[in-house]
Amino acid sequence: MKNVYSVGQVNHYVKNMFTQDYFLRKVYVKGEVSNCKYHTSGHVYFSLKDETGTLSCVMFAGQRRGLAFRMKDGDKVVVGGTVDVYERDGRYQLYAKEITLEGAGALYERYLALKQELEDMGMFAREYKQPIPHFIHTLGVVTAPTGAAIQDIRNIAGRRNPYLQIILYPALVQGDGAAESIVKGIRMLDEAGVDVIIVGRGGGSIEDLWAFNEEIVARAIFECRTPVISAVGHETDFTIADFVADLRAPTPSAATELAVDDFRSVMESFRIYRERLQRGMDSKVELFAERLRAFELKFKYLNPESMLREKRIYAADMEERLNAAIERKLTEKRHELAVWIQRFEGLSPLRKLNGGYSFVSGADGHAITSITQVKKGDRLSIAVTDGVIEAVADSSRREER
Repeated sequence: MKNVYSVGQVNHYVKNMFTQDYFLRKVYVKGEVSNCKYHTSGHVYFSLKDETGTLSCVMFAGQRRGLAFRMKDGDKVVVGGTVDVYERDGRYQLYAKEITLEGAGALYERYLALKQELEDMGMFAREYKQPIPHFIHTLGVVTAPTGAAIQDIRNIAGRRNPYLQIILYPALVQGDGAAESIVKGIRMLDEAGVDVIIVGRGGGSIEDLWAFNEEIVARAIFECRTPVISAVGHETDFTIADFVADLRAPTPSAATELAVDDFRSVMESFRIYRERLQRGMDSKVELFAERLRAFELKFKYLNPESMLREKRIYAADMEERLNAAIERKLTEKRHELAVWIQRFEGLSPLRKLNGGYSFVSGADGHAITSITQVKKGDRLSIAVTDGVIEAVADSSRREER
């Protein structure tokens, strides 16, 4: 009886065969790119072709760090990755992990291997990065003496800070002996005591930039006591020196702007701060002057001499008012006294005596007002205007009213 299998079983069997083949786990394939499509998900779908056939390829978004350029149809490339079967469609394809332009494949492998080795050693760790100081006085530059890089650095540094001293070490940046020349320049400038070192050159192919991928250059940058800014190549070019350096700049011009503070902007900041400080001081001076004037006025008001003067005026006023009140009261009492005097004069015994009347009292001193109080022989005292007459009662008679 014949064995019958499902499509899925066959595809799964074929996938297992691919998986177990060690050769297909890591393979490099060169060819021309065709049907290249960048998907919105970040995946890149393309085909490799040559005169003998075509191979479907895909690079997932998570592997895009292995693509250092914008791939397009017609590019001659070397693709490294794994050949595997996509079970659902029953077709195999190359799952790319790294893509380099043809001719740079071997160097790129060396680059990746050294990069991984140095990263494992901790030479790229952030904790070893030195901060770039502000307002530097001397700038060291390791680059070619005749290239565009040094001219850009001079122009930008001179514009940003005309007082900056630039010390150039004229190094080889390409070809035989370039790595050793760069290392020597870094060490000499480090010994010279510059504030910051820029190590760089203009862009180029991976072969042109290879001196900055050498391990001796990486170690020289890592061991340098002076902060190092790497400025190798253009924005898309990364070298080992970029990862080891304390700061990476995409171009020498950008490195100069990062290393050299703009003197004009600093002076402008000083001017703004000075004006702000002057305005603040003027405002404070005016505020305290106003307070001083207020205190001066208050002190004048609270001055003891002024207070005594006011009290004297108040006392004099009160004295006048008191004298006026006393005078009014005296006048009032004089008037009352005159009234009482007139009343008393009308009731005065002397006035009665002066009118011919007299005051008769008995021996006991009591006034005699009735004949019933006197008997014959009683002694009487009769007071008149100028004296007292002593008499003895002889008789009495009643008078009809």
